[in-house]
Amino acid sequence: MSNASNPDLDRPPKINRTHISLYVKDPEVSAAWYEDILGMQETARGENLKWIFMSFGVKHHDIALIKVSSQEQLEHGTLDLQHYGLEIDGDLTELQRLYSRLLSKKVPIVKITDHKVGIGLYFTDPDGHRLEFFCETIHENEEGKRILGLFNAPSDPYSLEPLYPVE
Repeated sequence: MSNASNPDLDRPPKINRTHISLYVKDPEVSAAWYEDILGMQETARGENLKWIFMSFGVKHHDIALIKVSSQEQLEHGTLDLQHYGLEIDGDLTELQRLYSRLLSKKVPIVKITDHKVGIGLYFTDPDGHRLEFFCETIHENEEGKRILGLFNAPSDPYSLEPLYPVE
């Protein structure tokens, strides 16, 4: 619905970045995993280790790891989150390198998909939260929208070879 008296009210927000808060069993264990697997740094922690904030290094926090107070909270948090997508800086070779890295660290791989605008590598953290490394293959915004619409936002299986052999 248009607001003719003030067109500024029709303008949607421009999002500069996102962050996410996850319920976890043990914030210290999860923080160590996010540091090891994603290269994040701890930036803050709450009293009695109720939460830990993690950053990719640009902002004060990108992921908050919050200690669950009940099994119900953990199940609720896990069930509501389908995945958290992380667009990588790099091409398919970098995605293959990251795939090798995840495999070498025994990180559970959920699936690898072709979205026609990029390739997604899905994996889980220690609490079962699903994350995605995403590599753009279509870089022009309007073309990306056209391709997504043309293929109905696909999630087709994709065969990605690890860059390095993994034992």
